[in-house]
Amino acid sequence: MDLDRVSTDALAAFAVFAEHRNFTRAAAELAVAQPSLHAKVRRLQASLGRPLYARRGRELVLTPEGERVARFARELDARVGGFLAELTGSPARRPVLAAGEGAYLYLLGEAVRAVPGLRLLNGDRARTLAAVRTGRADVGVAVLDVLPADLEAVPLARYPQVLVMPADHPLAARATLELADLAGEALVVPPPPGPHRVALERALRATDVPWTVAVEAAGWPLMLHFAALGVGPAVVNGCVRTPPGLVRREITDLPPVPYYAVRVPGRTDPACAELLAAIRAHLP
Repeated sequence: MDLDRVSTDALAAFAVFAEHRNFTRAAAELAVAQPSLHAKVRRLQASLGRPLYARRGRELVLTPEGERVARFARELDARVGGFLAELTGSPARRPVLAAGEGAYLYLLGEAVRAVPGLRLLNGDRARTLAAVRTGRADVGVAVLDVLPADLEAVPLARYPQVLVMPADHPLAARATLELADLAGEALVVPPPPGPHRVALERALRATDVPWTVAVEAAGWPLMLHFAALGVGPAVVNGCVRTPPGLVRREITDLPPVPYYAVRVPGRTDPACAELLAAIRAHLP
């Protein structure tokens, strides 16, 4: 390992590559030739004596060491930016939040309103965690059934799972529901292999409840749209607001859905702390 050859320029370039995991797009953002960027990342790997990325099928993925290097590079850039902002009196760095579409629509709207200049990254749970691990995001918000060992997970809220359906649906007459009540229903569900679909199928299978797929729809808004059209009822998280014309009933034997904020342990950046405080203060 030759640490004397590790430059801040190489670290900054690798941070951009880590964001895209694509040499062509990263080179375009950096305004350099792709072979030049590839050579710079290769020299950084050689200097550190660790593989920083690997090919998985047609995709490039970061190794655990690559995630750590990318995170360090972004933290270094944030510290330099913060120091220069303090020295020159220029505006402080804008914080970055990563979450999925549903969290932004139904959980984080007031927090986004409360933090001026907040930058948003949109992605599923895996992309949200990766954004925090690599330093692209200061804070991520996601549903977690298993807490990541390498990140600090702060509990935010737990919501029941509910069945959403038109007011004239037979199940709407009941105050609450159990999984057995869904027997024979054709449900609006998210496509596999998303975590919500996997967990719902597992619960229905464990209770021997027969059901069919009415339609597969990605995202809560589209699922609610098809439920309103009468295509079938939809099982959604309890934080989802029910549109006019639809009713919701809690499914009592489905576990509640836990939302967490995740961040890198030991992070002392004020922007990160302020963003997390705003999220916790503005939960619905």
